[in-house]
Amino acid sequence: MDIKILGPGCVKCRQVETLVKEAVAETGKEAQIEHVTEFRKIADYGVFATPSVVVDGEVKCVGKIPKKEEIKAWLDEAAR
Repeated sequence: MDIKILGPGCVKCRQVETLVKEAVAETGKEAQIEHVTEFRKIADYGVFATPSVVVDGEVKCVGKIPKKEEIKAWLDEAAR
């Protein structure tokens, strides 16, 4: 599973990254997590608000901090 956190590295972006890492650890899923900070790469996803989360190429969240339960649901969905 490939997870990308999109954002410049602000406090909210780092908070989302922490939540994603916790959710992955708690579910025991295998995932590669990357924080994408380059605006051109972020725009390639069609995202113009951050923080955003992309799971296996699918944008799941834009411009907000998701709840850990939401992230776990995305992980379960992607694992199917």
